[in-house]
Amino acid sequence: MSNSLIRITNIKRDFILGSETINVLKGIDLQINKGEYVALMGPSGSGKSTLMNLLGCLDTPTSGQYILNEKDVSQMVDNELAEIRNKEIGFVFQTFNLLPRTTALDNVALPMIYAGYSKSDRKTRAEEVLTQVGLNDRMDHQPNQLSGGQRQRVAIARALVNKPSIILADEPTGNLDSKTSEEIMKLFGEIHSKGNTVILVTHEEDIASHAHRIIRLRDGLIESDTQNN
Repeated sequence: MSNSLIRITNIKRDFILGSETINVLKGIDLQINKGEYVALMGPSGSGKSTLMNLLGCLDTPTSGQYILNEKDVSQMVDNELAEIRNKEIGFVFQTFNLLPRTTALDNVALPMIYAGYSKSDRKTRAEEVLTQVGLNDRMDHQPNQLSGGQRQRVAIARALVNKPSIILADEPTGNLDSKTSEEIMKLFGEIHSKGNTVILVTHEEDIASHAHRIIRLRDGLIESDTQNN
C-alpha cells in the first residue's frame, strides 16, 4: 500500500476562448502523501486555482493522469466525480458557502445526507465536529448570528464531517481579520496534527508559512517545491 494520496502525472489543462486555446496548466507532476500539510501558492494567472479545481475533482484535465487514493479520477464523469468529492474531499472556501437560513448543525450535517447517513448518525457526527472546532455552544445559530471566524469554523466542521482524505482550503482566511486568521490557521494545524491531509491555496506568505511544504506555481508549471520546517 503506497503512502501517496495524490499522484499527478503530466497534467495539462487547456481552455478554449473563441478560436484561441489557452494552456493554463502545462504539464504538472506532483505527489502528495497522506498526512502532509501543503500550501499551494502563485500569482494571479499562475494556474493555482485551476490546479486546485483539478485536485478537488471540480474539473478534469485535458490530458495527463490524476490518481487520488489509488483511484484514477482523471477519466471520471460528473456523477462519479461528485461521489469522490463527497467522500474524499472536504472543501473550505473563502466565502464560507453556508446555507443562510439553516443552523450550524444542519449546515455541517449536509454532506452526510448525500452520503446516505441516518438522521441520528448525522446529528451525532455534526455535534462531534462542531465541538472539535470550538462551537459546541453555537450549534443552533444561523450564519447571520455568527462572526466571520465562527462561520469559517462551521465551514471547517462541514469539511471534516465525512472524514475525507483531504481538506482542501481555498484562501480560507481571505475574508477574515488578522487575529481571526491566526485562530483559523491554528485550527488547521490541530486538524493536521490529528492525521488529516491539508492542502491550502493562498497568496499570503504568512498564511502559507503554517504549512510544512510550499509549492509555488508560475505560468502553469511548478516553479518550486520546498519543505518548510
